[in-house]
Amino acid sequence: MLRVEGLCSGYGRIQALHGVDIHVAKGEIVTLVGANGAGKTTLLMTICGNPRASAGKVLLDGEDITRLPTHLIMRKGLAHSPEGRRVFPRMTVLENLQMGAALGDPRHFDQDLERTLALFPRLKERLNQRGGTLSGGEQQMLAIARALMSRPQVLLLDEPSLGLAPLVVRHIFEIIAAINRDHGVTIFLVEQNAFHALKLAHRGYVMVNGKVALSGTGAELLANPEIRAHYLDGGVS
Repeated sequence: MLRVEGLCSGYGRIQALHGVDIHVAKGEIVTLVGANGAGKTTLLMTICGNPRASAGKVLLDGEDITRLPTHLIMRKGLAHSPEGRRVFPRMTVLENLQMGAALGDPRHFDQDLERTLALFPRLKERLNQRGGTLSGGEQQMLAIARALMSRPQVLLLDEPSLGLAPLVVRHIFEIIAAINRDHGVTIFLVEQNAFHALKLAHRGYVMVNGKVALSGTGAELLANPEIRAHYLDGGVS
């Protein structure tokens, strides 16, 4: 469904990605873990077209989308819930969801809204509340819900657990599992919380300094002594 081949990109003279190869099959949850500065967010942003790849390809369902503008990439069935949530703080929850649906078919809006609010009942209670007044966990739910309103085939999630309390983190990961299991959305998940991410994922990759250093099933990576030493021991929550 999503394939990255030899991808290189960066910012000005700073190269952040060095020949990254990753694939995400239809129906999978694939996670990418790594330390701060490893290039995880840059990879997601490059998939979305900003920054542009300096080399390599991004394929979505077999189609080369590497050089397409971002808005056309989104129309191909990709959606992105960014790091830091980035909800529209002065807009209501409903208005944020309407923004997420802007690239979709308006005929499906009511159906998509009902489906999304069934996943996020807390947002249903706050439809007329401004996004900036929500708690951190609620804002993260809104960011994911907004991305789902475009009916994506592939959902990119960037650090959905960042800054959240452990109980809220568990709830967010339960919702991610339901989006994949019950709605058939393919998910590429970038996370620093390696324990929860690898426990959830079918497969995973480990990124170090802009390169993929390890890959395997979620269970294999959880059991890997090197992964445990660098990302798990003392950090399981």
